[in-house]
Amino acid sequence: MKIYTRTGDAGETGLLGGGRVPKSHPRVEAYGAVDELNAMLGLAAAYLDGEEPAALLRELQQDCFLLGADLAAPPGPARRQETGLPQVTAQRVQALEAWIDRLDAELPPLRQFILPGGTVAASALHVARTVARRAERRVAALAAQEEVNPVILQYLNRLSDLLFVLARWVNHRAGVPDVPWQREP
Repeated sequence: MKIYTRTGDAGETGLLGGGRVPKSHPRVEAYGAVDELNAMLGLAAAYLDGEEPAALLRELQQDCFLLGADLAAPPGPARRQETGLPQVTAQRVQALEAWIDRLDAELPPLRQFILPGGTVAASALHVARTVARRAERRVAALAAQEEVNPVILQYLNRLSDLLFVLARWVNHRAGVPDVPWQREP
């Protein structure tokens, strides 16, 4: 299998299960944003190599791959079944919530807004969080026009929350305090 196919040279791309759309189509924007998120999770995992959260981030990358595949399939259950790929389920959303609760229990209560940053790993997690929010916006825009698996929006919403808590947890474990936002510098 060659990496290049030349089929996208005119600004169109193929969808899983058939059909072609412009590369500017909201569906391509949505799964492209999820792909960016997946790459950011990989970067954050590299900064945490060997630490417990790295395995969690690799799991989340697997989920993002499924989200992207789901979004890359044209609407309709028949077309999605043709791809043979599973979908992320509500159980995965619940798993994210369990991680949030577990990590948050170890953190000091959040009493004000904080600035993203701290360790390099936590900073990468904050960037991943913002990419997750962008992916959520792109999927919401697509869902306003076409059928989208509703679990994808739930998953992305919860994932961004998890990445926020995980960034705080990584800083906390490293002894780096949250930096509070100050209304007047």
